[in-house]
Amino acid sequence: MKLRQIASNMTEVYINGHEVLFSYQTPVAVFHSEDGYVRTSKKWSPTTSRHINKWLSTRHAGNVTEAPQEFFDTLTEG
Repeated sequence: MKLRQIASNMTEVYINGHEVLFSYQTPVAVFHSEDGYVRTSKKWSPTTSRHINKWLSTRHAGNVTEAPQEFFDTLTEG
């Protein structure tokens, strides 16, 4: 596992070959080897939405799909 602080309350974690974006302590987006870029469909705060948009834009993520928050929660369970 590799951890990288991107900005205040915005962290990227490499877990099992996936890049997972955490906003505060919540996983909200991922680059998934099978599914490409995926973002949560749950509506969080405006700050978390900015974190997701910023992360995706720096990766030039074209096709971004949405998944329920449970997808991210199970992806990061230990």
